[in-house]
Amino acid sequence: MSQRVILASQSPRRRELLTLIGIPHEVRPADIDETPLAGELPVPHAERLARAKAHALAALEPDAVVIAADTIVVVDGDILGKPRDAADAGVMLRRLSGRSHIVYTAIAVARGALTESAVEAVTVTFRALSAAEIVDYVATGEPMDKAGAYGIQGFGATIVERVDGDYFSVMGLGLRRLVELLARVGLTYHFQKPLEG
Repeated sequence: MSQRVILASQSPRRRELLTLIGIPHEVRPADIDETPLAGELPVPHAERLARAKAHALAALEPDAVVIAADTIVVVDGDILGKPRDAADAGVMLRRLSGRSHIVYTAIAVARGALTESAVEAVTVTFRALSAAEIVDYVATGEPMDKAGAYGIQGFGATIVERVDGDYFSVMGLGLRRLVELLARVGLTYHFQKPLEG
C-alpha cells in the first residue's frame, strides 16, 4: 500500500528534492519556535527542531508519513540562521568569505508513534569574496531566506569553492539519509514507485 507523505517545510529546495527522487508529497509547513535553548549545541539543536516539526504534523496527521528537516550553518561554534535583513546577510557572508564552515542538516521521519532522525555534517569552503561581490549577491535577494545567507543551488554556487560531504544535505535534505530513515520506520523506497510498507 502506498503511503501519503507530508513535507513539513516551506522550502522549495526540499520539495524539488523529493520530486527529484519521485516521492509524491503534500507541503504543510510546521510552525514551531526555532529559538535555541540555553547552552544548546548545534547538532542537538538541529535534530530537536527537525523532530519537533515532524511531531507537530504527525499529531495532526497520524496516518501520514511526515518528513521534516532543519539546516543550520556553523562557524567558530556559532549558529548562523537566516539573516534578519540585508545588513545581517552581509555580515554573515563576510564572516564565511575565504574559509570553511559546517552545514548540519537534520532530518526526521515520523510515522504513527515512530520517529527516526539523523544529522548530516558537511564542510563547505567559500572562495574569498570582495566587498562588491557581497553587496551584489545580497542584492539578488537569494540570501534572505537561507541559513548562513547563501544558497548552494543558486547564485551561491559561484562562491562555493569546495563541498566535503553530501551536496543534497547542503541544499537542505540529504536523500541517501532520508531513504535510510524511511526504511527505519518500515517504508521501502522503490525507484519510480510510491513508498510502500
